[in-house]
Amino acid sequence: MKKILFAVAFLFSAALLQAQPPAGDANPGDVYGAKPESGKVISVDELPALLEKQPLENVTIKGKVVDVCSKKGCWVTLETTDKTKIMVKMKDYGFFVPTAAIGKTVVMTGDAKIKTTSVAEQKHYAEDAKKAQAEIDAITEPINEIRFTASGITIAAS
Repeated sequence: MKKILFAVAFLFSAALLQAQPPAGDANPGDVYGAKPESGKVISVDELPALLEKQPLENVTIKGKVVDVCSKKGCWVTLETTDKTKIMVKMKDYGFFVPTAAIGKTVVMTGDAKIKTTSVAEQKHYAEDAKKAQAEIDAITEPINEIRFTASGITIAAS
């Protein structure tokens, strides 16, 4: 019986440790996933206008992180100067970003598109971000948002 309790406690502890963003200070030069491609870098401020024409593949963007998933670091949010939010998810759920990335400027390569996000998905992200229940309950309509699937993210020198 003790062995079973020990095994259950071990598995529970391992699950808790896995369900957290990676540790780290998100220092300039830190890379998560594949190193973003060098070359032309687009400001997040340019992204909305470019996406009006068509989705973008293998594009490199630069912007400031305003939020990170507090559960695993599996998504980040960037924001343009006009307060347009850009939801960034990690390609194939293949890497995570520490919450210390909030407020940092990042460079990332990936694909961008406009996506309709359901009420359920919005609520899920709000819960991950530890929003107040009133704020979660206020989500009642799907939204169109910019979605970026990153293959790699680097913390920029600002």
